Amino acid sequence: MVTTFKGYAALNKGEKLQSWQYEPKPLGRNDIEIKVTHNGLCHTDLHMRDDDWNVSTFPLVAGHEVVGEITKLGEDVTNLQIGDRVGVGWISNSCRRCDACLRGEENICRQGYTGLIVGNYGGFADKLRVNADFTYKLPDALDSASAAPLLCAGITVYSPLRTYIKHPGSRVGVIGIGGLGHLAIKFARSMGAEVTAFSTSPSKETEAKEFGAHHFCNWNDAETGDYDLLLYTGSAEIDWTKALGLLGNDGVFCLVGLPVSTLNIPLLALVFGQKKIAGSAVGGRRFMTEMLEFAAINQIKPMVETMPITQINEAMDKVAANQARYRIVLLSE
Repeated sequence: MVTTFKGYAALNKGEKLQSWQYEPKPLGRNDIEIKVTHNGLCHTDLHMRDDDWNVSTFPLVAGHEVVGEITKLGEDVTNLQIGDRVGVGWISNSCRRCDACLRGEENICRQGYTGLIVGNYGGFADKLRVNADFTYKLPDALDSASAAPLLCAGITVYSPLRTYIKHPGSRVGVIGIGGLGHLAIKFARSMGAEVTAFSTSPSKETEAKEFGAHHFCNWNDAETGDYDLLLYTGSAEIDWTKALGLLGNDGVFCLVGLPVSTLNIPLLALVFGQKKIAGSAVGGRRFMTEMLEFAAINQIKPMVETMPITQINEAMDKVAANQARYRIVLLSE
């Protein structure tokens, strides 16, 4: 008897998603099958739909912030049980052998990790089959709608904050208060940092301070600073000279967004201030497990808007128009 899953797929590049049935890959010895209940909607899903990075295959079933309940186990799975509530993020496999993987930093696997929806079917479906080793049992203190965006947006900001915040009282600036930025404020505040939120939207000041920012600054008016870490979460090009000027000596300017393909950086400020420019992409299993526990203990939850998955195209339009406040979570039927 043939097994079929029901999902929402872009049949061709740039097309709206539509109902689609497909035969999943066989359940491997170390795989699990999940009944999907929640999907966080990430802008990356739109990039994959439109094949902006030339890695998409069609029909495309996107969705990589997936929460659900385990319904089947491969015969070698011992660390999870049927009925467990679990989450799945962007990384679905890696080489497991390089030094990075052995440290639990699969996001910088030397052979390259496997993206959940790169050549595979993702979470915009009733069920999902995935490797158990990259599936995370969710803490009871995190509700499913809050947990879903943490699996990509949350880990994306947690990893650099965890890496570069060296001590309580570190001066951290978060540039861009959106899906990533509002979570970065929450995590940085809980890590003991003194947090400044930078935005070109003055209307976000009240919310930014509710998220935990000690200070708010209109990016257009920013002139001086002495920050230990500046985390850029946006997707638009900004004044890089200004950013380096706001960074203190020995500080780190870290990008988790992809604004441009190249940066025009003032070298004098970089060299004589012993400043550093870094990039960061999602996170491996070590930080993912730690992040979920940290979020549960500190009750760090994204601001979410829920919509039924039947309205997935309307939800994608809201994300494209920058109207999501601040993450949309799709509820399964």
